[in-house]
Amino acid sequence: MVHIYYGDGKGKTTAAIGLAVRAAGSRMKVLFVQFLKTEFSGERHTLSHTENVSLTFAPVELKFTYQMNEHEKNKAAVLFKQIFDESVTKVLTQKYDMIVLDEIFSAIEAGMIDEQEVYGFVSNAPKNLEVIMTGHNPPEHILALADYITEMKKIRHPYDKGVQARFGIEF
Repeated sequence: MVHIYYGDGKGKTTAAIGLAVRAAGSRMKVLFVQFLKTEFSGERHTLSHTENVSLTFAPVELKFTYQMNEHEKNKAAVLFKQIFDESVTKVLTQKYDMIVLDEIFSAIEAGMIDEQEVYGFVSNAPKNLEVIMTGHNPPEHILALADYITEMKKIRHPYDKGVQARFGIEF
């Protein structure tokens, strides 16, 4: 089935991690793919040591998309397309039970992942594969494919008061 966690609220990645850990603990094979995040995102350390979870490559350094110039965006887009393509091949050829595409919608919105390629993968995914996607502003036709849709809505967040993202909490 297809699961979507989206919105402007905190908890999208956290929900996906919880589902991945639950599946891994039930002996399901999970591929965890992250876009727009670095190798130092806090969850990666624990997930890399979790039995039945495989992580894909994440860059060591990466600016927020709004801080990137066009050259940096193009370079990141090439990297994230490669990660997406390799992840799709891996999940289809190595009999994974679940794939998490964390921040896939934000990568689509930033023009770094092709929306139609994601749609094609999800709409043709094997029936026994759980597909979990997170991020902001999912395209309507991808939402139409989902079995589970959860919108995370921000009511209050410290960022609104100028508090920057905190290590171990927001990243």
